[in-house]
Amino acid sequence: ISEEEASGDTDMDFLRNLFSSTLGLGSPEKILDELTLEGVAQYIKSGKCKNIICMVGAGISTSAGIPDFRSPGTGLYANLQKYNLPYPEAIFQIDYFKRHPEPFFALAKELYPGQFKPTVCHYFMKLLKDKGLLRRCYSQNIDTLERVAGLQGEDLIEAHGTFYTSHCVSFCCRKEYNLDWMKEKIFSDDIPRCDKCSSLVKPDIVFFGENLPIRFFTSMKMDFPRCDLLIIMGTSLQVQPFAGLVGRYWTCSAYTLSRVTITVCADPLFGMLGFGGGMDFDSDKAYRDVAHISTCDDGCMALADLLGWKVSCRTSSSSSSNTIIVISI
Repeated sequence: ISEEEASGDTDMDFLRNLFSSTLGLGSPEKILDELTLEGVAQYIKSGKCKNIICMVGAGISTSAGIPDFRSPGTGLYANLQKYNLPYPEAIFQIDYFKRHPEPFFALAKELYPGQFKPTVCHYFMKLLKDKGLLRRCYSQNIDTLERVAGLQGEDLIEAHGTFYTSHCVSFCCRKEYNLDWMKEKIFSDDIPRCDKCSSLVKPDIVFFGENLPIRFFTSMKMDFPRCDLLIIMGTSLQVQPFAGLVGRYWTCSAYTLSRVTITVCADPLFGMLGFGGGMDFDSDKAYRDVAHISTCDDGCMALADLLGWKVSCRTSSSSSSNTIIVISI
């Protein structure tokens, strides 16, 4: 099937489901025997769940020691005073970076890939791959821990880019540099500059003011129509267009692990605020969306246990029938 055909099918499915939901037509298909972790495990073990997509954010790496962005007091944005920024987000804005690259590279030295180890969540995704169930991991993270855990380039859509490669910022040059080259510059406290034209060299992470990789947009049109189960871990789904993946495919169901209360997770206002993408956790009409209160790592371990994968985890369709698991921290 071509990319254009997949996109067209997805658009038609979306419109059908939109009109069906709005007009109250048709009966929703029951995917899970029960709206619990056990129900999700039984669905996976049934053999009907063959294509799992993971959407992950900074919350899956906090147990590795990497701060997330927005947590009050402990988040990255709350601890950038030493860089004398006009506002916290400036450190990741492309125009500010080109004028003042020093704060970003100082922060990069603190958080550089290779200083942290993958978490249970990362290895759980690798386990999904080993079981032949992982279609793709869509990641907001730039820490490369998915790769360290064993996922390869074809397994990953690094939506916000990666430190894995770097490029000269000059449009006339764009020379590429590898991870080791950039690491040597950063840990020597040198501002990385191009060997060819002397312009700044920036890791291939997506700054505010830059477009997401083209592969993000092309792959989602192919992946999501085939998704049986969507696992969202460690993200509050507040940053677009990544968050829009759930909203765009809002007909899916959801399974949530979170540190916040089930009431907050299930609050319909979250759908309006960019969280939840229209997911329904606890209304009278809920039939595919599930809430489970836990940390991300504990939730993955619990699911692995129910699947009979717990030891392994420690060591190492159509849109109308989709299910979503949300693991938010």
